[in-house]
Amino acid sequence: MADPNDKPFFAPQLMINNGVRDISFYEKAFGATENLCFRNDDGSIHVAELSIEGTIFHLHEVTKAHFFSPEKYGGTTTIIGLFVGDVHAVMHRAVKAGAIEIQPAKDYEYGYRQGEIRDPFGHYWLIEKKI
Repeated sequence: MADPNDKPFFAPQLMINNGVRDISFYEKAFGATENLCFRNDDGSIHVAELSIEGTIFHLHEVTKAHFFSPEKYGGTTTIIGLFVGDVHAVMHRAVKAGAIEIQPAKDYEYGYRQGEIRDPFGHYWLIEKKI
């Protein structure tokens, strides 16, 4: 019998600039909890594992030439979709915690309510709900 824990899932690793010490935005905006955090000798974050209601993602400092934070180029190749029960409430909390609203939440003809934010580290989030 297959182990249910062997089911594949996504766990993005979001690149952050070197020297970041405070990642409390994710707790304030999304209710994320810190599962683990490895810090450098200067107290900055090397890698942190965070969870939003059991769904994990990582923050990782730039350590390789092909890694870069979105801040380096003012954009990103990926947007993180976060499905929530109340899009407007999460958008409000995220902005209050330091995010920039890119697109206000609204309903789309394809059956989703979506709004877009940019977090303080330059990552773009699509806060959404299937309606």
